[in-house]
Amino acid sequence: MCGELRAADAGKPVVVMGWVNRRRDHGNLIFLDLRDRSGICQVVLDKELTPEGHAKGEAVRPEYVVAAVGKVRLRSADAINPKMETGEIEIEATELRVLNDTRLAPFSPADDAIQNEEVRLKYRYVDLRRLEMQRNFRLRHDITRAIRESMSSQGFLEVETPILCKSTPEGARDFLVPSRVHPGEFYALPQSPQIFKQILMISGFDRYFQIARCFRDEDLRADRQLEFTQVDLEMSFPRQEHVFAVVENFLSAAFAAAGVALPTPFPKITYDESMQRFGSDKPDMRLPEMADVRAAFTDEVLDKLKIDPALPVVAFRIPSVGELSRKEREDNWPMFDKNKGAKFIDDFKRLSRDLPETAAKVRELAGASEADFVIIVAGDPAHHIKASDTKFEGRLSEREINVYAAAGNFRTELAKKYADRHKAFEVTEEVVRSADPQKSKSTGKLVDGSKAFHPMWIVDFPMFEYDVATGHWVPAHHPFTAPHEHDMPNLESDPASVRANCYDLAMNGLELGSGSIRIHRKDVQQVIFKSLGISEEEARQRFGFFLDALEYGTPPHGGIALGLDRIVMLLAGAANLREVITFPKTAKAIDLMADAPTTVTDQQMKELHLRVQLKS
Repeated sequence: MCGELRAADAGKPVVVMGWVNRRRDHGNLIFLDLRDRSGICQVVLDKELTPEGHAKGEAVRPEYVVAAVGKVRLRSADAINPKMETGEIEIEATELRVLNDTRLAPFSPADDAIQNEEVRLKYRYVDLRRLEMQRNFRLRHDITRAIRESMSSQGFLEVETPILCKSTPEGARDFLVPSRVHPGEFYALPQSPQIFKQILMISGFDRYFQIARCFRDEDLRADRQLEFTQVDLEMSFPRQEHVFAVVENFLSAAFAAAGVALPTPFPKITYDESMQRFGSDKPDMRLPEMADVRAAFTDEVLDKLKIDPALPVVAFRIPSVGELSRKEREDNWPMFDKNKGAKFIDDFKRLSRDLPETAAKVRELAGASEADFVIIVAGDPAHHIKASDTKFEGRLSEREINVYAAAGNFRTELAKKYADRHKAFEVTEEVVRSADPQKSKSTGKLVDGSKAFHPMWIVDFPMFEYDVATGHWVPAHHPFTAPHEHDMPNLESDPASVRANCYDLAMNGLELGSGSIRIHRKDVQQVIFKSLGISEEEARQRFGFFLDALEYGTPPHGGIALGLDRIVMLLAGAANLREVITFPKTAKAIDLMADAPTTVTDQQMKELHLRVQLKS
């Protein structure tokens, strides 16, 4: 392999094959940088040594596929290239074979930065030759293998579940597959293996896992694709902490495969605490926490600033940004979600002038210095939204959550915008760059990831969310999540007060995974369906096979699914999922390379008993 040759190989005869990365013609000497997935090595074609090879070298161009026959030799001291892993050696070629030529590609894999992503996706077979992409997928392979080995060592069996299955509501739209042999009926591609893995628990497979392909017909974004891969697991007779331990073990192994040490156990907080501290249920702890600054405001000041005294008043700071001009602040205003019943104060200079004591107290409570940009977010009494004021003991009301969420969203967006000033995200980038999976395999030494990667378990989510559009309660996770045992009596009478026995794993502002302890009794499952407004007839039609299975000695069980693509994205330091998926879709759900989706023939439609009727 081109990238594996070293000084110790000097004198050895070799045959190397790959793509011409660059070509340099120095008259009697032609230098070819030859590239394969392992890296790049330099091939020297000397006209005196191999006239025929030199003549062929004059004709080759970047991305020609060639084979070079020769021997490895040490470079002279002044020719050593410390930027190349093979920079101490070169191949003295005695023969060059041109295996294939190439059309002129729209870009060169040798380019470090290619700006037009659509062109990259259109010519993905060229894009994937880039060493950065090759590294990403080698990393993905190493991570996946480490997860499989860890799960096997913990007693889990890898079991496959169907791709063609029944359409069941799981939050997003299903991809439907028409049946040719059953006219008018459809399969669905799985949004997750949820029901099947629960049936595996009923079937006695007490520890299951799968590297599962999943499909969801939903809007795309940087961390979401129509089809994706998740690490799916389920186990019988668990408590939450058992699931946590399994996940922490395999994630530690996955990070170690990338050359990073991930400390365990992971910290755990409740959903309410996460909203209060970070304004999000997927907190990014690389940024300073939000602060409760209600104590800085007298009732008179709240009234003067038109702040709702019944709702939270929080502040957050973006380090090293300082005060912004009015123009800069106005440019940020569209980032604030006005639909949460909240308002913000971003002119801290004016606040310090008009209310110096209040401003000083806010700075103190927020731990802010003069170099920080400080934002205050509070309830807006003039902006009423349809939300509940009901509070349950020790719990946040929906209106309070909305204020925290508005602050958290604003905090995240501003942190992204000013990342080059506060540099909070650079720690992660530095660790990713310095982590060397190959070196860690040989030395056993891992880069400390404790300051770059911040995992957090989030627990005690609300069981239900109220959908204003439909007038129904909907599951905050999915309808198979068990409620907290203490909240069971409130299922039918007061669903808003019920907590779910579920948990999410967040890291650096991303949701890595979501899971729960499941319902294992049919009577409880039927109560949940009823609370969701699902009639017995509809439940039977959609989930009849599963409800039947629950009657046959179902053990208590629980599990989780983590996004493999997101794990790889984090450890590769990639900007989006498309960098770690071989053939991804665009944000418009198009495969530019394969030109999909497309229309199909009339004959295919006829065989499927279908006809397309477009909206006028």
